[in-house]
Amino acid sequence: MGTSTDVGRRTILKAAGATAATLGLAATTGCGGDGGTSADGTVTIRYAWWGSEDRAQRINKTIALFEKKYPKIKVKTDFQPYTDFWKKFNTQASGGNPPDVFQNAIGFLRKYDAKNVLLDLGEQVKAGNLAMDGFRAGLEKFGEIDGKLLGVPVGSNSMALVIDKHVYTKAGVKPEPGWTWNDFDAAMKKIRDKAGRAGDSGMYGVMYLYDLYLRQNGKAFFTDSGLGFTEADLKAWWAKAEKSVEDGSYADPKKVAQIKPKSAVAGELAAGEFTWDNFTVRYTSEGKSEYGLAPIPTTDGKKTGQYLGSLMLSASKRTKHPKEVAQFISFMVHDPEVAKIMGYDRGVPATQAQFDAFKPTDEVNKAIAAYETSLVETGVLEPITPHPNGADICESAFLRIAEEMALGKRSVDDAVKQFFTESKTALAG
Repeated sequence: MGTSTDVGRRTILKAAGATAATLGLAATTGCGGDGGTSADGTVTIRYAWWGSEDRAQRINKTIALFEKKYPKIKVKTDFQPYTDFWKKFNTQASGGNPPDVFQNAIGFLRKYDAKNVLLDLGEQVKAGNLAMDGFRAGLEKFGEIDGKLLGVPVGSNSMALVIDKHVYTKAGVKPEPGWTWNDFDAAMKKIRDKAGRAGDSGMYGVMYLYDLYLRQNGKAFFTDSGLGFTEADLKAWWAKAEKSVEDGSYADPKKVAQIKPKSAVAGELAAGEFTWDNFTVRYTSEGKSEYGLAPIPTTDGKKTGQYLGSLMLSASKRTKHPKEVAQFISFMVHDPEVAKIMGYDRGVPATQAQFDAFKPTDEVNKAIAAYETSLVETGVLEPITPHPNGADICESAFLRIAEEMALGKRSVDDAVKQFFTESKTALAG
């Protein structure tokens, strides 16, 4: 689950497991972390995250605030691009020396908990070092796995349909809450015929959108132990996508691939695409048009299947400073000044205090805030689907195989068979 404005949807989805298949991390014991305590009682903790230089500059400013409030705690930092982050993290964790606190995502919680890497922060909540009140829309439960608190949300996002407003207006299409997939399909053809552009960039590889579609129909992409859908389900989803490419409702996958990393929407190949709401900033920076957020289509006109996703902060089970790590996490998710510095870089702030503290002035971020507020107020949000150990590898396989199918390298039947074969192996570990 992605949640950074500085990395495009495809980059995140491709990375979120692209190297995970090589993360064969053996369970280790013992203490790691920096372990440093100076003569005057000052403690040093290590904090690592993925992201851009801009995110690093923002985070460093928040750390300065933290160290001012907690002068006996020093924070040593490290950041990498997404793929490099997980390579380095795996090496450190394999050696029993992971960072004390680090950015995390739901697809990795069970994976690293099973490998004895993650600290259960529940004890620090009981001790009063970590506050878990004041979170928005039930986000305090997001990092709870099997009764353990393995991650604390720093921001939230949800799936949305990003649209080119001018193209939608030209075609006379106005998406409304509760519109159905039949309405969506008709809109894609209308955009094609009246605006001369494909309606969508192609949704076949967006795992989290397929999850919503499954949830609308009483299923889910994942259960807590495996896949929650059948080969027949996936065949129907991918066959429909293939047909939509053939009739021009969805963009030509080969052209979409040619303009990467620019999105098909900003590249004027499609009028819209499904992605995380806080990625909207990307389109404004890439394209020349005006972009907005439209609601997720439904099966029954009511249930969207949506939930709030989130980036999280997790702690190492090997840290020698669990109290200080908990205090650091608590500060980062509750302090209003942190929100003013970070903005929506990691999603909409997860706590109400931080949400209220940052008031966006630009239209794009205002739209993101309004979209998430509407999801809460209309009551469509549900608990997130569980992610089993191996989910990150399944996600990577889903994206890669869907792209191979889209580019004509696999038939739908072969793509479905290959995905289930790889997923069975990934989830058996």
